[in-house]
Amino acid sequence: METPGKQFKKEYRNITVRTTDGSTIRGRVNLGLQERVSDLFTKSDKPFIVITDATHRDGAGKVLVLNKVNIVWVEPED
Repeated sequence: METPGKQFKKEYRNITVRTTDGSTIRGRVNLGLQERVSDLFTKSDKPFIVITDATHRDGAGKVLVLNKVNIVWVEPED
């Protein structure tokens, strides 16, 4: 089912994230209609980000939904 008037775009960027518990997560985020990775955090009021192809602890290729409150820093790799 399509949502009329909504635009969707797939544009992935590789990132590294450090969380408040000291974990490091590497993966990809979809920028969608945003221009930069930082826009996901500053121009979006959504409390969560989705990281695909995530490498975290012993697992790889996971999809993680991460609360922005738990993020210390994000580094774009592209």
